[in-house]
Amino acid sequence: MLSNVDTIHISAVLEDCVDQLAILGHIMPPSLQGKQEAAQIVDDELGQILQDQRDLESRYEVLVNHRDDPHTNNKSLLKVPDDLQLHSVAKSLRESTNALNRSFKQNPLSNDSLSKIQADRKFLQDVMEETLEEIVTHKSFDSLVRAVDTEKEKKAGLQQTILKEEESRRLVKTLQRQLLEVKKEKESEIQQRNEMIAHLKDQLQEMKAKTSMEGKYIKKDAEVRVSCTQKRCQQAEGSLKEDLETLRYKIDEEARVNSEIETYLRQHHQILDEKLEYWMEKYDRDVEQKQHELDVLKASKANDLAKLQELTQKYSEYEKVVIEDRVAKEQARRQAEQELEELKSATKIQSWWRGTMVRKQLGPYSKKKKKKGKKGKKSGKKGGKKKKK
Repeated sequence: MLSNVDTIHISAVLEDCVDQLAILGHIMPPSLQGKQEAAQIVDDELGQILQDQRDLESRYEVLVNHRDDPHTNNKSLLKVPDDLQLHSVAKSLRESTNALNRSFKQNPLSNDSLSKIQADRKFLQDVMEETLEEIVTHKSFDSLVRAVDTEKEKKAGLQQTILKEEESRRLVKTLQRQLLEVKKEKESEIQQRNEMIAHLKDQLQEMKAKTSMEGKYIKKDAEVRVSCTQKRCQQAEGSLKEDLETLRYKIDEEARVNSEIETYLRQHHQILDEKLEYWMEKYDRDVEQKQHELDVLKASKANDLAKLQELTQKYSEYEKVVIEDRVAKEQARRQAEQELEELKSATKIQSWWRGTMVRKQLGPYSKKKKKKGKKGKKSGKKGGKKKKK
């Protein structure tokens, strides 16, 4: 599959090729037979080809004579270039002779040759159109590959037939040369020359016909190109005129806008000058007023600072008195708490002692003994007193 860019490029190339083939089909003549200038064209072309052939032959003979000359054989430095030139001329002469022999078998003035050219052109145009349609629709060129393969097969079969025919002809000619080599040598040479002349005339006519067709095609192509170029130039000229009118309109508009802007800026500049003068006066008044307020604030600040120092001194004195009072109250509170604690402790001790005397029946809480005498009582009292202490 082809990409979109390749498809577009190949499609454009194929469309151009199809158009050229169609134009070539319209401008090609059906045949050159029956025209008065056909024979003259072939004669002129044949004369030119024969003259080239004679020049090659004379050059070949000169090089051969020069090589066989005993005066030049001793010069080894010149022998190698002469051999190369001789080989090149011999090769050119052989190729020219083979081309002449092949062209003798064709008649460029016949209807068959032009019909074959038209058929080949029509076949090529059909294949290009089918390939173009396939590339546009399926983005592939299988039909072109199939057509090329088919033509290759046809060409291979035709070449095989031609080879067989040429082999048969060579065999026949070999047998004929063996039988009539001495008798027909000069006749065959004259016949070959006549055939070469006729073929060269045919080639000359064909070349003139091709030149005429190419001239017509080039002329039509040039006319089409000139017309297309004129149209493009007219379109470009119209576009440039429109751009010129647009630029003129923009220049006028810019000039008008510039004048309006200048007028506006002058007016605005005058207004700004008035505002600047007003604000400068206001600035001076405000500076004087603020300076007066600042002086008043400075004096007020000095008075407030003196009052603050006086109040600070009073506050420190009052603070000392308050601290001394708080210390005295705290000492009195602690003294009262201590006395209360001592009282509570003494009360608890007395309560504990009374409870102990009651439990142990000591002192006034002891039981009286009947059998005991005074002695016993005295001793009990002493013991109680001691304990009480």
